[in-house]
Amino acid sequence: MKICLATDTFLPEVNGVTTVLAMMRDGLRRRGHAVLVLAPDYGHPSEDEDRVHRLGAVPCPGYSQVRLSWPWGRGLHRVLDRFTPDLIHAVTEGPLGLFGRSCAQRRGLPLVSSFHTDFPRYAARYLGALAVGPTRAYIRWFHQAACMTQTPSEATRDELVRLGLPHAVVWGRGVDTARFRPGRRSSVRRGLAHAIEPVRVLHVGRLAVEKDVDTLIAAFRLAHERVGTAATFTVAGDGPKAQAVRDALPFARHLGFLERDVLADLYADSDIFVFPSPTETCGLVALEALASGVPVIGARAGGIPGNVRDGITGHLITAGDAPRFADAIVGLIQDDQQRNAMGQAARAFAVGRDWAVELNQLEAAYARLTCATMPATVPSIWPTTTSVT
Repeated sequence: MKICLATDTFLPEVNGVTTVLAMMRDGLRRRGHAVLVLAPDYGHPSEDEDRVHRLGAVPCPGYSQVRLSWPWGRGLHRVLDRFTPDLIHAVTEGPLGLFGRSCAQRRGLPLVSSFHTDFPRYAARYLGALAVGPTRAYIRWFHQAACMTQTPSEATRDELVRLGLPHAVVWGRGVDTARFRPGRRSSVRRGLAHAIEPVRVLHVGRLAVEKDVDTLIAAFRLAHERVGTAATFTVAGDGPKAQAVRDALPFARHLGFLERDVLADLYADSDIFVFPSPTETCGLVALEALASGVPVIGARAGGIPGNVRDGITGHLITAGDAPRFADAIVGLIQDDQQRNAMGQAARAFAVGRDWAVELNQLEAAYARLTCATMPATVPSIWPTTTSVT
């Protein structure tokens, strides 16, 4: 098959969407499919630029990490003419996603879309309640054109169905269990397994308003006040609120953006992962922590409850309730037995979310929509339509 992925975010930008997209691209290529990625230009290429067509882009006003392209013009259409895709996947709802959507409709090609980012909730936090209605209307309009819309959690899938998108399916919640694994724990930490040393509490993620960094700050401060030197606190990530987080948590280590392998080592060397964001459709960093054998304390909101089993692989806390987050952190710091049991259960759960399973479903779904001959059988969760609606 020839598959075109139209996305408004891609490597070298690192976030949950680009991580999933890179795994999609690489996995499909290894299985013999041709994949063309249409993506913004960030001014410096990623390591693998083969079959990536970059378009000039400018920073999004108010959020410079996001790049916006202007894809309409003959040049990009000629790129697609040469590639002759069998299917177009609009990965994001920005300009490049819109271009992919339009091209699929004009060319009579199957269109698949993704809903990775909960824009209605983002709109509420950045623009206020009045922006939610128009944002939902746009999301409904954008995804109605697709044969299927993939989203990584049951909760988000159900929201999309209620929004008027009955073709929404759950896909995209895989994790690289070979990279993120407990075995990466440093030999020093393994050697100190029975020694008295501080418990390591970690947060990884984009430091922005929609991630509820205020709850993270308050929970870390409350927990630190109660446990003192019994625990260390680390924040890895960058974003618009990074300086505010550094200023508010002077006792914590602040590591900024980390390469994937360095991040994998950090997860494995940690003991508790804290993730209070209420706007996740999946929460890939939480899955990476679970795969590393680290229990997760997360918000009972969005896609997080689909990954964290309350009381088994971690704890789910009401979004925004910093004192309860702090209680959960302190409880696991003080209970080695429960923390270790949750870590083992976390790894066992994550192994079931390995990317091979996700790629099997993706490949079969694409084959069904393009009428390609494939040995795989499409699972019953996928829609049966093969035409663009």
